[in-house]
Amino acid sequence: MSKVDRRILKSQEAIKKAFIELMSEKNFDDITIQDIADRANVSRGTIYLHYLDKFDLLDKLIEEHINNMREICESTAEAEYNEANLPLFEYLEHHYLFFSTMLTSKGAPQFRSKFIEFLIEEFKDEVDITKEKNQGLNEDVILQFIVNSYVGIVEWWIANGMPYPPHVMAEQVGILLERNL
Repeated sequence: MSKVDRRILKSQEAIKKAFIELMSEKNFDDITIQDIADRANVSRGTIYLHYLDKFDLLDKLIEEHINNMREICESTAEAEYNEANLPLFEYLEHHYLFFSTMLTSKGAPQFRSKFIEFLIEEFKDEVDITKEKNQGLNEDVILQFIVNSYVGIVEWWIANGMPYPPHVMAEQVGILLERNL
């Protein structure tokens, strides 16, 4: 990696970090590109080199986190639910400021819908309505129940300052998923 590439990555990381911090402090509508530039210690021009505007920055940030979570799920596809959940809860913990900002009223409502879309994609192959416990139930209803429960648990965990460590959450959620899928 060249010196220029490292500088670009460093600038992008500073911009993303500044943006998330600002979103945790004030409403998205009140954040300006100048605010982000000042906080990131870069010029407005540097931000515009990488992003069209703050909406593009937000979209790219959400996309990056969803893709990272997708990679985590792909790497744990063969594991039991509680083992598969652990890296995900650790990721949520590691990026607490991002997720707490996105899942609170100051956050971006489009994150929640992207998170739900992502989870539907992850769980859709897990639903089996031929098994005894789910026989006769509607696949869409089961999927909505699981996905919205999962999002609700994550929101609760983040909003309450992560009262249990990731391994406890992964185990508990894993047991609940086993019971219902």
